[in-house]
Amino acid sequence: MAADLLSLKDRVAVVTGGYGVLGGSLAEALAAAGARVAVLGRNKESGEQKAEALRKTGAQAMAVVASALDEGQLRAARDEVVKAWGGIDILVNAAGGNVARARTDAVTPFKLPLDAFDEVLRLNLHGTVYPTLVFGEAMAERKKGSVVNISSMAAQRPLKGVSGYSAAKAGVDSFTRWLAVELARHHGPGLRVNAIAPGFFVTNIGGGHAHDPGLQSMVAKDVPMHRVGQPDDVKPLALFLASPASDYVTGQEIVIDGGWGLGIAD
Repeated sequence: MAADLLSLKDRVAVVTGGYGVLGGSLAEALAAAGARVAVLGRNKESGEQKAEALRKTGAQAMAVVASALDEGQLRAARDEVVKAWGGIDILVNAAGGNVARARTDAVTPFKLPLDAFDEVLRLNLHGTVYPTLVFGEAMAERKKGSVVNISSMAAQRPLKGVSGYSAAKAGVDSFTRWLAVELARHHGPGLRVNAIAPGFFVTNIGGGHAHDPGLQSMVAKDVPMHRVGQPDDVKPLALFLASPASDYVTGQEIVIDGGWGLGIAD
């Protein structure tokens, strides 16, 4: 019974940023649960490499090339997936990230370049909204499906130097709640939208130094569980939100941060 609730057998999943560290990990989790996975991103070679790695595990997988910020490319990618597999059941929006020029760690916020603020906002907010509206339309036609957005604890708790990223992820949270209501109103209870809000993970700390054990140890001092998150930590939660196990869950932002948001640590 429990295995059936978490099974994604014969379901079709699209993962934006599907060959990135986090997106790739989530694509693996969906494939392992039985889903057919479309790896979406701008780089054809990277997408094909990830799809091939999934196929070697026995999964059905394909790469589709599109920017999360290009509506035309997204619609073409959607049509390609629907033609190949008949429909879309799951969308995981894992594309996103920070923009170095938009950080103000060591300077006054008045030095924030406005074009950099716009860039990080588009990457994370628009890069979630566009794929959701395009692929969600295919789900709405069949009145069923699950959208899983990747938000951040930066949307809920101030972090120094990342105002644009925080604003974008707060927008993702708001969009998640709004769309959950609208889809239920217009297309029935079979369509759900939820978000995952990671805290400090190796994918989002210290830029290119994220895997530095010293940096991880320093960050972990503020985490009650005394470690930073790993991409695999998100897999069970994403699987839950994508699966029938969460059929009555919608419009939620679920935190996965080792307790950091509680503000209690040694």
